Amino acid sequence: MTLWITIPLLLLASASPTLTLLKLWQLKEWRPDRLREHMARESWLKQLFGWLRPSILGIWFVSGMIVVPLSGFSPYILQQWGVFLLLILAALTCAQYGSRKQPMPVWTGKAAALTALSLFFPALAGLLIDSFLQEPANVLVIALLPYFAPVFIVLAWLALKPADIVLKRRIIAQAIALRNSHPRLTVIGVTGSVGKTTTKELLAHVLKSLNAVATPVHLNTEIGVARWLISLLKDLSANQTKIIIVEMGAYRTGEIDLLTRITVPQLGIVTYIGNQHLSLFGSSEAIQTAKGELLRALPENGHAFLNSDNEAFSALRAMCRCRVTSVGTDGHADVTAFDVEETLSGLKFRALDTSFEVPIAGTHNVTSVLLAIAVARHLNIPVREIQTSLRTFAPLKHTFEVQSVRGVTVLDDTYNLSPMSFRAATDWARQQPHRHKILLTDGIIELGSKESEIHRSLAGSAATVFDTAYIVSPHFLPYFRDGGFGERAKSASVSLPIEPGDLLVCAGRLPRSLIERLLPPV
Repeated sequence: MTLWITIPLLLLASASPTLTLLKLWQLKEWRPDRLREHMARESWLKQLFGWLRPSILGIWFVSGMIVVPLSGFSPYILQQWGVFLLLILAALTCAQYGSRKQPMPVWTGKAAALTALSLFFPALAGLLIDSFLQEPANVLVIALLPYFAPVFIVLAWLALKPADIVLKRRIIAQAIALRNSHPRLTVIGVTGSVGKTTTKELLAHVLKSLNAVATPVHLNTEIGVARWLISLLKDLSANQTKIIIVEMGAYRTGEIDLLTRITVPQLGIVTYIGNQHLSLFGSSEAIQTAKGELLRALPENGHAFLNSDNEAFSALRAMCRCRVTSVGTDGHADVTAFDVEETLSGLKFRALDTSFEVPIAGTHNVTSVLLAIAVARHLNIPVREIQTSLRTFAPLKHTFEVQSVRGVTVLDDTYNLSPMSFRAATDWARQQPHRHKILLTDGIIELGSKESEIHRSLAGSAATVFDTAYIVSPHFLPYFRDGGFGERAKSASVSLPIEPGDLLVCAGRLPRSLIERLLPPV
């Protein structure tokens, strides 16, 4: 069998599983630790191969045990039997593309390089197999290569890793040098388990009169921040003043420390310390240590802003060698919110002898607003100006966003999910007047050994609020049933009887297409 038939079929058959896995890995920020956690939770077999392709392989093998002996083990039939498998797998790829159901990575340079190399390796393997094996064995072995897509992806990653490391180090070194050449910058670092993005956006909004700039949404890793900082500073005069707000995310200790060496912050904000990504950090203490790296990096003449409505507050404060401003709702913080009220138009409260109104849902967001107020006051923004600015704040999309869609009230909290934000969504829903309340969630990932305990606890509270819980991932369904919902916790694959007038709370990274499918028809 000529290679001009088998190799193109091989590449087409390998394309779909390769792109699907690369899309998943990209969603996990190309981190092997996050990908491993996802695989362990959702089943390695299902995530690596799905169910259809292994089924096709099983049917092909069993059918071959009947067809091939009947042919007298004819080399021609054996050869065609291998081509037949490649044709089926290639047709499956075409069907995925044709139906627009094929997952595709965002075409960054890294994604393109990994895709190209992940498809080069099976082609190379096919050529080598053809060289060392005679027909028909060569075609039969080549036909199995699409099932080794995960192996080829790992090989591609290992092949690119040295260049990737060198490139990252070069970019980070360039960003550090560029930052050090701009001594008049004021850098504000923002970290925490939850609330980082909301706090950053609120602060950027109230500091707009100072022309402050903030890292874009979804950008908080060392390489992302380094690239962004280079693009920002390369055309900026060394003596020019500028306020820069940098969101700092981490999955392990040491990562925020690197971000502080890149950006050199003078002001630091820690929003809240919880159990987000507990399985990656290893312990609650490690999370606290990692987030505290921002505070330890602040100079003695710097300033830290901390949320006192947090059990970690005292420990975080002890990490600071600079002045600290606390915010909270307990009446003892430096900047305290009183008379907190949630209305149809957002939050209302008093602080600094001033009444504030912010068009943002969820009383848990009060501390994010207070942190923005405290930093703005530190930078000499008048309270009245802050008050006026907050009235015009535009809530973030998919972050505790309240919508009305075809008569259904939807709380869209699909940007991210943590135990704290889940409890906040439950508390918010408890206060709503709707007769029928429905929860749609995919569960909280990367909680490690605390996963069962946390989910059952959350389910216990939610079961007193929601009539029904629809769970996207089968992995989390037993937690909600055992936690208090019983049979009222159902798989999201079933039809949801959502009607106009109902309340739908969407918690977790859920595709908008799923939410739209569940809402009443137009």
